[in-house]
Amino acid sequence: MAKLPKPSYRTVDARPSADTLIKPGELVDLVEVTPLTLADRRIYNQLLENAWEAIDKPVMHVISKLDLRGNHNSNDRVGESIERLMSAIVKMEVIWDGKPAVERVQLLGGNVEMARGDGLFEYEIPARLRKVIGNSTVFARLQREVMFALSSKYALTLYEMVQKRGNLRWKSSETFTLDGLRGVLGVPRGKLTSWSNLRLRAIDPAVAEVCALSDYMVEIAPIKTGRSVTHVELKWWRKDGDATGKAERALSFASTGRRARSAEDSAPETPRPAPASGRAEPRARPAWLDRKGAALRTETYETARLRFPGYDIYNIEGQWRDWSQGKDPADDPDRAFLAYFRRFAEANPL
Repeated sequence: MAKLPKPSYRTVDARPSADTLIKPGELVDLVEVTPLTLADRRIYNQLLENAWEAIDKPVMHVISKLDLRGNHNSNDRVGESIERLMSAIVKMEVIWDGKPAVERVQLLGGNVEMARGDGLFEYEIPARLRKVIGNSTVFARLQREVMFALSSKYALTLYEMVQKRGNLRWKSSETFTLDGLRGVLGVPRGKLTSWSNLRLRAIDPAVAEVCALSDYMVEIAPIKTGRSVTHVELKWWRKDGDATGKAERALSFASTGRRARSAEDSAPETPRPAPASGRAEPRARPAWLDRKGAALRTETYETARLRFPGYDIYNIEGQWRDWSQGKDPADDPDRAFLAYFRRFAEANPL
């Protein structure tokens, strides 16, 4: 009698731990038709984690809004992220009936948000996405601490890509078309169209952060066809003991998930992105930034989004707060943030 093929290990059978969560591989290498932010991606990972025990079942899941909003004292950001996730359409490569296919799905279904700030959020996973997750056999195991320490959506996406591939026994590199990598990283259409800009603004900072904070070293090398870069090769390899220790120390410095400079460095008048070589030790966070009056208004985020489209607003907010350390309290934090944002955008055009 012929032996039946051994069933593949399903992603839904994987168990999260106290420090890690599971993300199906199809949701790692997806292409955003609707761009998402770093905050959106983090919140979505939390929603997946919370729903994991019944992720492939047609049930409603419940989570506290306090768990989703993190260190922010307002639910506005959570609501904005939920609405973007509901409207987001993504493309993912799947296998149906043994044949490769492209699946287009919504990331989040119907939901109910209780009005109280400390209330609950009830949500469902769309049926088509439940089917994809139920059939998934490849996944990434993400460390929560790393997920919240990474400071850009490009770094978080690259980290997820490496975590999905890191345990492959006979593979340590993969080639992507340039457009394919841009799509997986979630680069908005019409932005970072040249290789030099993509490398400078997205790839190099993301590689530096993932190398500094994760268990892997990463490299993205260009491949030319003629004179133009048309493909890239993603390479990864696990760190040795010394490098792992350095990553743990870097992660302890990045516990707030923000970039910082060492105490002896003087803050420049024109803000600059953190250098690709790594992260420095943070200085003490000034108490005035944690007072209620230092919280930015919802209108300020909307103004920044309209004035400076395409930028990761919340990442730049974190850089502004780091830059403000050691300075006198701002009389009007909202105006101060918008002024910083203007200088940043002028110095770092997309």
